[in-house]
Amino acid sequence: MRLSILDQAPITKGHKAADALKKAEELAILGDELGYHRMWMAEHHGTNDFASSAPEVTAAHLAAKTRNIRIGTGGVMMMHYSPLKLAEVFKTLSAFSPGRIDFGVGRAPGGDQRSIYALSEGRQPLLHNMYEKFDTALQLINDEVPENELYNHTIATPSQVVLPEAWLLGSTGNSAIQAGIRGVGYSFAQFFNGELSKPILDAYKKNFQPSVFMEKPKINISYMVTTAETKEEAEFEAKPQDIWRLLFMRGRITPLLTPEDARDFQLTEMDRMTIKESRNIHLVGDAKDIAALLQKEQEQYGFDEAMIVSIPHSQEKRLDVYRLLARELL
Repeated sequence: MRLSILDQAPITKGHKAADALKKAEELAILGDELGYHRMWMAEHHGTNDFASSAPEVTAAHLAAKTRNIRIGTGGVMMMHYSPLKLAEVFKTLSAFSPGRIDFGVGRAPGGDQRSIYALSEGRQPLLHNMYEKFDTALQLINDEVPENELYNHTIATPSQVVLPEAWLLGSTGNSAIQAGIRGVGYSFAQFFNGELSKPILDAYKKNFQPSVFMEKPKINISYMVTTAETKEEAEFEAKPQDIWRLLFMRGRITPLLTPEDARDFQLTEMDRMTIKESRNIHLVGDAKDIAALLQKEQEQYGFDEAMIVSIPHSQEKRLDVYRLLARELL
């Protein structure tokens, strides 16, 4: 099984945003050494919980710090950017790191309503044309003249560079079909809602049409994972994330607690039941159990690659998650 990394540059309690970005660099270097296939940076706005607001900038830095691992975005949020800007950014990245760049895009805002309007300078964001925007960006990346009149009188520079891999993020059958039609990879965010289904992935494969960006279908699934040498230690490290998600579901956004603070956090019986139910989107256990579960899911759903997002409070514990999974699966 191929293993990859998804990072949101989480800002844990007692740390600063700059620390989170430095930790992303450390994680990329480790992933490169361990043989992880790719690392993507997410895009988040209007929050003090995540420092990854400019994933394409971070990707440039990470590509310069690594040698073999693919680097990209998971994803850059299309609604905020011109297709021409998207194309020129990723062509520039690919010119610097040919054969190692992923153009991963999403249709979500990546932030709250105030952030959305600030990013669009107060204008009403266009939400109905995401797939058209993606098409235009792909054409510009491939040095084609787009059909869209606004963009068919210019070019995206630099031209004639190695094409990045193109990926569409999603969690629905519609996005799967659209990714297949366009001949790009499909990335399913299992840690968002835990609703991975074989029909969604089969719809992608059935509708896949080879393109200059991808000859055959590729699927990666993003999982939230907390693992350790023992199940007890994994549970200890996982509890801050469990509580963060519990509070987030109630409209409260707080920094990720330390494991010690989380251990002493007062939970009701209803809270515990909610956390237990959320374990379909947060895999917790010792490394062997998690590896076995991922292999079982791969056999059941037929995907190519597991992309791991992990947010223990301690950076060393977070790095250990990737070391342990590499030991079991790579």
